[in-house]
Amino acid sequence: MKEKVEEILDLIRPSLQADGGDVELIDVTEDGIVKVKLTGACGGCPFAILTLKEGIERAIKEEIPEVKEVIAV
Repeated sequence: MKEKVEEILDLIRPSLQADGGDVELIDVTEDGIVKVKLTGACGGCPFAILTLKEGIERAIKEEIPEVKEVIAV
């Protein structure tokens, strides 16, 4: 599952990088929790939670229904 998550993040990454940010995959737990780190401009952006939940989490859950949640660490 970790490889599939990384593939999806690779599709999202250019949008984040266009705004000076990025996302790094930290871990995928066996119970379906994806842990990521928002870096660059995304790290301190007031819209980071919106980006995380409505952008990253939604895209991952659409492709991998086993994922329960995406959290920033």
